[in-house]
Amino acid sequence: MNQNAQDTAVPLRTKLKARRREMSAQDKDRGALLIRGRLFTWLATNRTRLRESGRPDVRHIAAFWSMAEEPELQPLLTQWALDESLTVSLPVVTGPGEPLVFREWDLEAPMRTGAYGIQEPEGPEVKVPDVILVPTLGFTRKGDRLGYGGGYYDRTLAALKSSGHPLTTVGVAWACGDLSQEAYTPAAHDVRLDCVLTDKGWAVPAKDL
Repeated sequence: MNQNAQDTAVPLRTKLKARRREMSAQDKDRGALLIRGRLFTWLATNRTRLRESGRPDVRHIAAFWSMAEEPELQPLLTQWALDESLTVSLPVVTGPGEPLVFREWDLEAPMRTGAYGIQEPEGPEVKVPDVILVPTLGFTRKGDRLGYGGGYYDRTLAALKSSGHPLTTVGVAWACGDLSQEAYTPAAHDVRLDCVLTDKGWAVPAKDL
């Protein structure tokens, strides 16, 4: 990250974390419910369209295990895991500076506490996701993402996109993470998201699969 981008990102992370802490529990519950509903509808609609047109269906969704301050996705992951035509995976940190790997998750998957206190599955590694849900602290209306500073998703998305496999990235964020009015400079290596969903709707319009 260049120095200018780094200087911009550090105070913004502090500001955005403070904003989401100020959200009421009721607003978080309601907002997470709306996010889950929109994600479920978006995926179901796209899968129906793909099947009807004879195109390859979505088979693998790489999601994430929400932390306390993030929109809660776990009930939606449970719904998807019960669909035998879908594989759900979660990210696993293998080491500093390394891209994430995705391991299969279902209702019986053993879990462990990984890096940063995040729950990680111990199932088999799953490659080439069709859709990746990306935890997003801050975002622009162009799809630029401000994460937590570890660079894991930037490295991972860059590697996956370079593989040539069709992939759609969906940022999941609170609307208070909108950086439209902030002096935010993305780093040169940042990978833009295809779309961004918040508790107020699609901040970057949903993409057809």
